[in-house]
Amino acid sequence: MRIGLFGGTFNPVHFGHLRTVLEVTEHFKLDRVYLVPSAMPPHKSSDGIASPHDRLEMIRLATEGVLEFAPSDIELQRTGPSYTIDTLNVFSDMFPEAAPCFLILGLDAFLEIHTWKSHLEILRQVPLIVMGRPLEGGNDVAASENSISDSVIRYLSAFLSSDYIYVPEQSAYRHPEFQPVYLMEVTHLDISSSAIRRRIQNGQSIRFLTPDAVLTYISHKGLYR
Repeated sequence: MRIGLFGGTFNPVHFGHLRTVLEVTEHFKLDRVYLVPSAMPPHKSSDGIASPHDRLEMIRLATEGVLEFAPSDIELQRTGPSYTIDTLNVFSDMFPEAAPCFLILGLDAFLEIHTWKSHLEILRQVPLIVMGRPLEGGNDVAASENSISDSVIRYLSAFLSSDYIYVPEQSAYRHPEFQPVYLMEVTHLDISSSAIRRRIQNGQSIRFLTPDAVLTYISHKGLYR
């Protein structure tokens, strides 16, 4: 069984999250991707963030009926900041060692991974799938992938290790000590949680930005007003 972990604030979850992770799921032939809302994001202020239980419920509503996706409350069960390394350790105990597990994250998040708790241990423990957007106004997949690759290699050399070697046919960086870092171009939907919150505060519709069940939940609970 091939497992993916996709963490974030999900404040709220929207189609940008769901579409990109679906593409990763298909490309890497993942059997299950766990969407893990951060109970207490260590790098963000708690101002304007809905409760962890509300964010978990919105993920549940958004993924209902999608067999490959599953909401996870793993970070809601712990106190203190929600560190990725702790979540990985819990999932390592939950699944047999033979089950491949991948950590899915956007390019922006990856380019800050050196600031995460125990980031080198994360790199040793689990392969990363880094999602990047296509080049603006272009359909050249190779050029787009190179754009992602250029950002990643500069970052690897500056903050992590210059010993990573890019393997083009695998769209991956490999290292003698760490797990691979895979690159994947995904469809970019210009949707953000912050823009959704602003629209709600301005009395504007958020229809077609997030699933209808999430929209109804936000309205019913009076979130983000």
